[in-house]
Amino acid sequence: MRRSGLGSGLQRGRSAHPDADGPAGRQIRKTLHGTRRLKPTTSSLQQGWRYTRLVLHLLQGVLTAALVFPWVSLDRRGRLRQRWSTGLLALLGIVPRVSGAELARPALLIANHVSWVDIFAINTLSPSAFVSKADVRQWPIIGWLAAMNETVFLQRGSRGHARIINAEIATRMAAGRHVAVFPEGTTTDGSHVQHFHAALLQPAIAAGQPVQALAVCYRTPDGEFTRAAAYDGDLSVLDSLKAIIATPRIEVHLTVLPAIATTDAKRRDIAAQAHAAISAVVNPPDAADIAPVREAA
Repeated sequence: MRRSGLGSGLQRGRSAHPDADGPAGRQIRKTLHGTRRLKPTTSSLQQGWRYTRLVLHLLQGVLTAALVFPWVSLDRRGRLRQRWSTGLLALLGIVPRVSGAELARPALLIANHVSWVDIFAINTLSPSAFVSKADVRQWPIIGWLAAMNETVFLQRGSRGHARIINAEIATRMAAGRHVAVFPEGTTTDGSHVQHFHAALLQPAIAAGQPVQALAVCYRTPDGEFTRAAAYDGDLSVLDSLKAIIATPRIEVHLTVLPAIATTDAKRRDIAAQAHAAISAVVNPPDAADIAPVREAA
């Protein structure tokens, strides 16, 4: 399974939205050196234990979605999803660190995209409805799980469907819920931020709700950049999972940036402002400017 996880239509060099602004590259990016051949540093026994726990955790998630979700409120579903996401990161050896501003509610959350792990990291911060390409809905088990977890499915190339999706997103935000999108429309190795497709911000503007940017960075415990969680280039989900399982500990840093008002604002201006803010965290001009972090709840 390649380049097709949940999020804003993970794909190679194509716009994630039929009305996307800005250029869309057509080349397939190669995996950067060090992403695929990360040297395993956990023992075979430790890796085997992680895989076993992962299978059991996935089974728990399926049973919860099938047997519990139909009988509980949306708020309760969100709390269960948040707890499950926290457990997933823990068994993978990933520690979420949160810094920055408080989350506005409601808001359209936009983040740079590095890995399929981003989704669960953001869910530990706030249970969110994610925007995904419509193809994901047809996948066995995963498509069903995505639908049970408030995923909004976007059909590429249909302006009419885009309007329906925009209305659905606006409705969820009006109910006080967070909706999250990845405006790059694809993943990177985490060392940079690509162009933002501003059309994905339109639902927030139409609803008069704020846009709030989240900077996602993966670090080692000593603060060094790591590609261990990356899901970019020609990596498959299995490749990415193997690299994560083989790494003793990864920290995913979530920097919450100040909310951006959308009243009387153009989506390209908002996208540019959010892109600049996230880029400043991903590639800080001075490491001393990085905000102190706290462990996610």
